[in-house]
Amino acid sequence: MKKLTYTETISAPASTVWSTMLDDATYREWTSEFGDSHYTGSWELGSQIRFIGQDDDGTTGGMLGHITANRPHEYVEVEYLGQILDGADDTESEFAKSIAGTHESYTFTENDGVTTVVVELDSTDELAEMFDELWPAALAKLKKIAELG
Repeated sequence: MKKLTYTETISAPASTVWSTMLDDATYREWTSEFGDSHYTGSWELGSQIRFIGQDDDGTTGGMLGHITANRPHEYVEVEYLGQILDGADDTESEFAKSIAGTHESYTFTENDGVTTVVVELDSTDELAEMFDELWPAALAKLKKIAELG
């Protein structure tokens, strides 16, 4: 498992960046870098959240998690419990067990109306190269959307 970190500086207040990153409509827009992506559930502390996308073969896949921290406009963290496979929650397969207990977090630090977003996530070695390509592109899209705000 690797710890990956991605950073973007956005010329907008933390409250704007937070809502752009986490509100359903704009979430779908900036995460389009990862494919057809959305979530169900809530970003509220203790809530379950499902990140869902369409796989290349037309099946529904994604990640199953719960929110372990939520300080509005400052920090939010997801702990993954497993994956979504063909639309169903999977916590028992080898891959699901390998990602159970991994985390992804977003930190928002504002200084004079400019917000730095830091994304940290645990990744398997196999997925790290893909994330190194997709996360910077997704954060650049987030920046563009938030700055148009």
